[in-house]
Amino acid sequence: MKTVLFIPARYASTRYPGKPLAALRQPDGSVKTLIEMSWDAAMQIKGVDAVYVATDDERIATAARGFGADVVMTSEACENGTARCADALARLGGEPDLVVNFQGDAPLTPPWFVEGLIAAMQADPSIGMATPVLRCDRLTYDNFTEDRRNGRVGGTTAVFDRDMRALYFSKEVLPFIDPGKLPNPIPVFHHVGVYAYRPDALRAYTQSPVCQLELLEGLEQLRFLHNGTPVRCVEVDARGRLFWELNNPTDVARIEAALEAK
Repeated sequence: MKTVLFIPARYASTRYPGKPLAALRQPDGSVKTLIEMSWDAAMQIKGVDAVYVATDDERIATAARGFGADVVMTSEACENGTARCADALARLGGEPDLVVNFQGDAPLTPPWFVEGLIAAMQADPSIGMATPVLRCDRLTYDNFTEDRRNGRVGGTTAVFDRDMRALYFSKEVLPFIDPGKLPNPIPVFHHVGVYAYRPDALRAYTQSPVCQLELLEGLEQLRFLHNGTPVRCVEVDARGRLFWELNNPTDVARIEAALEAK
């Protein structure tokens, strides 16, 4: 099964302009940009045939080529990472069996998260799209609730049915839990912003209009649900690692602390 992985990256982030080029301190005292750390993480994934940074910005492209990445220049009109992956695939040509969207703001993503997606889609040809979900531990749950208390838009939560089909994704912490009745294990799942698509599902996405929920939440995957396209959630295990994305400048310290702990 041929699998192509894209790392979509844009400079003009609303919440964090220039985010792909943000510098993060490494445990050895060196500094790497977010996009280089994401590239390093992607290169550890088994079962991927090609990896590309997909961007419309020459600053990001220059930085990526500087550390040895292959780059696909995409249209400035791409409204999100899924659209950028579709545009990059069209520019490359060819027809892989799977396309992976590996977010450029999640350098803490372990390789087995993506390997689990690829395995799930290999096992079930009916799956058009899949994405990982991770049960929140207390620290991650507290990070979610702290962000919301302080008015920050942080990570995303996922709700799914008994067959692991997504019901909804939100920037709110779902389901709501009375703070005095927090159960163990915590029934909140962190959506890991990685997607695997069959090429047909990816093309169908770009051919359909933006839906209201997608606009309100700022979550591209809601267009799939709005159109009735099933999204398979694949539960993954962090194996003791802290997972968090770089959504806001305040997340830099969280990620640097996680790198030290790792």
